[in-house]
Amino acid sequence: MFISEIKLWNFRKYGTKSSDLNREADLVVSLNKGLNVLIGENDSGKSTILDAIKLVLKTHAYEWIKVEDSDFYQGTDKLKIEIHFSGISDKEGKHFIEWSGWGEEEVDINGKMVKQIRPKLILNYQAEVRDNRVIPSDVKAGMDGIGNLLNAEAREYLKCTYLKALRDADSELTAKKNSRLSEILQKHKLFYKEKGIDHEFETDFKEINKKIENRFKGTDSDKKYNLQIKATIDNFLEKFIDDKTISLFSLGKPEIKNILEKLNLGIVDRNNLGLGSMNRLFMAAELLHLKREWEGLKLCLIEELEAHLHPQAQMKIIEALSEEADNGIQFILTTHSPNIASKLHLKSLIICKDNTVFPLADNYTKLGKDNYKYLERFLDTTKSNLFFAKGVILVEGWSEEILIPALAQKMGYDLTAREVSFVNVASTAYLHFAKIFLRKDDKEMKVPVAIVTDLDNRPDGKGVFKPINEENKRVQTKNQNLVLLKSELEKTNITLELAKEWTLEWCLFKSSTLSELFKEAVSLVHSGTEEFRKDKNGIFKSEFQDKLISKLKKEDSTSGIEKVKIASELANGIIKQKHLAINETDEYLKYLIDAIKHACSYGKS
Repeated sequence: MFISEIKLWNFRKYGTKSSDLNREADLVVSLNKGLNVLIGENDSGKSTILDAIKLVLKTHAYEWIKVEDSDFYQGTDKLKIEIHFSGISDKEGKHFIEWSGWGEEEVDINGKMVKQIRPKLILNYQAEVRDNRVIPSDVKAGMDGIGNLLNAEAREYLKCTYLKALRDADSELTAKKNSRLSEILQKHKLFYKEKGIDHEFETDFKEINKKIENRFKGTDSDKKYNLQIKATIDNFLEKFIDDKTISLFSLGKPEIKNILEKLNLGIVDRNNLGLGSMNRLFMAAELLHLKREWEGLKLCLIEELEAHLHPQAQMKIIEALSEEADNGIQFILTTHSPNIASKLHLKSLIICKDNTVFPLADNYTKLGKDNYKYLERFLDTTKSNLFFAKGVILVEGWSEEILIPALAQKMGYDLTAREVSFVNVASTAYLHFAKIFLRKDDKEMKVPVAIVTDLDNRPDGKGVFKPINEENKRVQTKNQNLVLLKSELEKTNITLELAKEWTLEWCLFKSSTLSELFKEAVSLVHSGTEEFRKDKNGIFKSEFQDKLISKLKKEDSTSGIEKVKIASELANGIIKQKHLAINETDEYLKYLIDAIKHACSYGKS
């Protein structure tokens, strides 16, 4: 069984000013059977979703979880959480017969999804504020949205495992009363006891315990522990209480719980483990617990998986968890790590933004099979920054990625401060990335995305361009498709910014604002090219344009133009020119200017 859906009413940041709980939920989160990763910027509501689950299900650990004043959406006095379960097997279902109903569910049969009528379970939790006091209710279950009280035995089968963000792994794995390690081990079948029969650990414990007790009693040949320690304590006890009061040194009761609380967990030949190693050891112990044989929910909640872990460790762990997710354990994680996001199947990701969620599963986005396949190969750590951004600029190459920030800075736009991410797709594959933000579920992802791309028309040797309808078939088709795409994207938050003519470098050359700086950069990088030099009067030669066209038409780097080096020199030149003003009506820069403005428009109507 697994959680298939969570609904929230007036819980923390997800709510409205109405305390009417019979309306549509303020947040609906659909979840996968295996791995689910909630990603997004700080305060986007990721932890709220995990905390709602914990509040209803409770955890296997000894921790006090209750509803607080701060859990109510501001200005409301009622909240509600609903959790839906699917995939309930017959063995699991027998524990919830009186609370279950029936519903249609897609089931994988020999690789084919088939609709079947299957058991369904819906939990309902409500709380209210009355007379300045929080009044919680008991968890109920039923298909009618109200349900009947879920008894303690049934609730035991629905508890989850939870790893908080700032995990004190050292404390949890160290011997102490009610340590998490002892809780995990107690629930393993190897430590179940038959009534009236000692567990083998208890037998071993009694033997060593007896030896320790006897040393202090002085029944062995060496009475130093008795004479130097116990006798002194007994002497004081006689004075403090009476002569019948005698001390007892012992390792404690020979019971399995007490024995397991004396165990530490470490790593062979490793002392003073760092936070990262202890964190991984702790997760390994929790996975032992999740893999035990039992007829209840196997659910693991992990906040900020990346805590105390370097990037390579994050990659290894998320890969291992993905394998376990395929073996029947449901994971719901939160993360800020682009490393983790880049390692996952996109269908596992759920973006939290603007008080709602955006699952990236195929029934929610306009991503097709080819898009998923491409992105899972090329969506690396750097490109995964787009999941956390408030604006995105998709570019075809390094030159645009180097130049646009300098141009934005001169225009008064700090792209870092505005949390705008650059995605260099290194090709014309920008639509694969852009479709992440196009939805089937009618939810508008308000992240402004700007695609910056060239046209495929080339001038003749004198810089004259043919009309599109006179170009060859390939060029006509590509450019017409770009114009059509630009039109199709008009009603979305994605814009396609097309160069006025040909390439970035040609537009910079023709720019009324940056032409001279561009020529300086070209001249500096290609200092050995005669045509790119200035004449004796300090003016660039008339042959500059012809040579530039010639080099831009050549694809190989040895005879073509050094685009990245030129972009770097030009960016430096733009920043150094204190009095440079970017003319925003410059027709050759307009597509770059519009891209910057659009990507920085997050939150504007």
